[in-house]
Amino acid sequence: MSVSSTMVDLSNGLKMPILGLGTWKSKPGEVASAVEHAIKVGYRHIDCAAVYGNEPEVGAGIKAAGASRSDLFITSKLWNTKHHPDDVEAACRQTLADLGLDYLDLYLIHWPLAFERGDNKFPKNDDGTVRYDTTVSPTETWLAMEKLVEKGLVKSIGVSNFNSEQIADIIAKGNIKPVTNQVECHPYLNQSRLLAFCKERDITLTAYSPLGSPDRPWAKPDDPKLLDDPKIQAIAAKHKKSSAQIVLRWQVQRGVIVIPKSVTPSRIVENSELFDFTLSEEDMGVIDGFDCNGRIIVPMLEGKPRDAGHPHYPFNIEF
Repeated sequence: MSVSSTMVDLSNGLKMPILGLGTWKSKPGEVASAVEHAIKVGYRHIDCAAVYGNEPEVGAGIKAAGASRSDLFITSKLWNTKHHPDDVEAACRQTLADLGLDYLDLYLIHWPLAFERGDNKFPKNDDGTVRYDTTVSPTETWLAMEKLVEKGLVKSIGVSNFNSEQIADIIAKGNIKPVTNQVECHPYLNQSRLLAFCKERDITLTAYSPLGSPDRPWAKPDDPKLLDDPKIQAIAAKHKKSSAQIVLRWQVQRGVIVIPKSVTPSRIVENSELFDFTLSEEDMGVIDGFDCNGRIIVPMLEGKPRDAGHPHYPFNIEF
């Protein structure tokens, strides 16, 4: 099986490639060539977001690759300052303009919590805390997202960083079910309960930071390094694969969509070579055993979770 032919069925009848290229932290100047290279070596799924600040460059890479638009699967995300129902369509249209596209295959609500409306992506109080809008619920934003499907601006809609209660509320009150929930997911945080919850409702799980985000800006020198773990390296040696390929294959075999980020041509290729080997049940069990609820991607302020006081903060319940 090739990268481009390995698809996941979505609840709305459409298909989504199980492997995509992530673009978070990919700098302008690097990301266009990374996207172009990825598409030329067989990737069909590119994961973007307005807040990454690089969608014009991603769009340039898509254009330079020269692939047919119908062969590509492009995802983007609505940022926290655009949750008011009146702002959702304009935000989507801005992303489409930046990417140079007529439609998105998938549009996600990036986080369930709203910041103060406006064009400043991180509105702040004098003390450095974020200015929130606690009057807009994630489900109100979702109902505005549904209108984008009706207008043909997006084919599918989904969520990101949502917990089980927030998803349940959308299913209860909305007309369209999210096709995916994109969350941090790797062996230290395997999201098994959220994965089971979503599978029961025919919602896919997409894993961001599937390799444990080793390049996260706040990583400390003594933080555990997933890809250097001897147990992962032993499985890699057995299969003659890299540690990254083992961890990505583990997700694919769980039915989880993965979007590893790289701007390095050789790594982009390596991360796609997942479909010519299979992990044994024993291998899968070893990797399952890494779980320690080890969440890495939590916006922090002065040593504490920045948004934990927001009524729609997703990580105050178990899953």
